[in-house]
Amino acid sequence: MNAELSWFKSSYSDSSGGACLEVAYTWRKSSHSNDSFNACVEVAACPHSIRIRDSKLGSRSPQLGLPAHAWAHFVAYAQS
Repeated sequence: MNAELSWFKSSYSDSSGGACLEVAYTWRKSSHSNDSFNACVEVAACPHSIRIRDSKLGSRSPQLGLPAHAWAHFVAYAQS
């Protein structure tokens, strides 16, 4: 499992520096990814979405964000 944290500023923080809060989420490598780096996908659960990225690129990877309900439908479909 990849323990890299991805930090982002809370939407409740303001730009004056007085009320700043950052939160983090953990990237987890898919159990279907392999060690030869040919099929590496990581996911992270955020408060309102699921983030998906290519683990070969790490923090440089573009991310796809899906609503949690869309991810749940995808997982159910993939398991059937």
